[in-house]
Amino acid sequence: MKKKIKVLQVIPKLGYGGAETGCYDLAHFLPEQGWKSYIVTSGGGLLRYIDKKKVKIFKLPVQSKNVILILFNTIILFFIILFYNIDIVHARSRAPAWSCYFAARLSFRKFVTTFHGTYNFNNKIKKFYNSIMVKSDLVIAGSNFIFSHINENYHEHFLKNKRKLLVIFRGINTNYFNPQKIRPIKIEKFAKENKIDRNKFIILMPGRLTFWKGQKIFIESIKLLSEKNDIPPFETIILGGDQGRNVYKKQLEVLVSQHRLGKIIKFIDHCNEMPVAYGIANLVCSCSIEPEAFGRVSVEAQSMQLPIIASDIGGSKETIIAGKTGYLFKNKDPNSLADSIVMVMQKDYNSLKSVGFEGRKNVLKRFDVDKMCQTTFTEYKKLVKLSK
Repeated sequence: MKKKIKVLQVIPKLGYGGAETGCYDLAHFLPEQGWKSYIVTSGGGLLRYIDKKKVKIFKLPVQSKNVILILFNTIILFFIILFYNIDIVHARSRAPAWSCYFAARLSFRKFVTTFHGTYNFNNKIKKFYNSIMVKSDLVIAGSNFIFSHINENYHEHFLKNKRKLLVIFRGINTNYFNPQKIRPIKIEKFAKENKIDRNKFIILMPGRLTFWKGQKIFIESIKLLSEKNDIPPFETIILGGDQGRNVYKKQLEVLVSQHRLGKIIKFIDHCNEMPVAYGIANLVCSCSIEPEAFGRVSVEAQSMQLPIIASDIGGSKETIIAGKTGYLFKNKDPNSLADSIVMVMQKDYNSLKSVGFEGRKNVLKRFDVDKMCQTTFTEYKKLVKLSK
């Protein structure tokens, strides 16, 4: 009987972010290939959706940077690896990567890491702490932007140790983010609950409320738009929770009040089904003032066949084919963003439909979750083959 390969993924928390959904998707993909799947995490909202018949879950404080807890996690992971005869240990963040590294090396198992973002290198301690992510047998970068970041900071490490570094783009569930799959009644309900006038041009800006996501730039651009007379009536939605950043949300609300934009800009904390939020929009904006490692909003918008305008930095430059599947504006420049929004508003129906069609085609070809899972699976097989 052929041995079932066993993969243990370790992630700090299984929430709703890009790294977490990638872990979730891969965990459910592997059993379909005849492999066994395990996850170690501290908790998180996605846990309730895990198919326990396919994926075994262990709860450990792997989100902690505390040295004692890292040591504790190492010991428990070591015994999990031995007891369940794990073949591959895959760490998806720095804190658990330290425990995974020692446990995998002590048990002579293959070790994989994924960079889901970029890390700063302000001092030698930071660089040493981050370096655990390149001590694996396989280092995965979630975008070309991240790949360049790793190469720039650890080029000598890869030359010396001959470790493998490659790009596997994050994927999204294009079946879930599909405009044809949304029930109109859900869109109507969302509009009614949030008092959104669907007769107006709706601009959506999704993303958690944090300074670098660029909500202030967005608000400044909306102020400029509100002074124009040659555009259709419009409303805007800033969709995202403050995650405890109450001060920043208050700053945004004050800015909206100062510019007298209360009737144009709505703050919505959460939407249980993001495709519904996209379904109400005519245009999506991503205004990050620091580079997005991947640009998930840009990919989701394209999958939903919506025009997307994003900052011309980081991962968004990779995910958008400028002028064909979306548009880029000059980073931190509200005038450039406002001009781009006006340009989209003034396009005819067929032009926008073409952008939407090309956007979904782009995502299906490059950023579908099945492609991400299949590519990772192929690399896993190479690792297992090498260890024989």
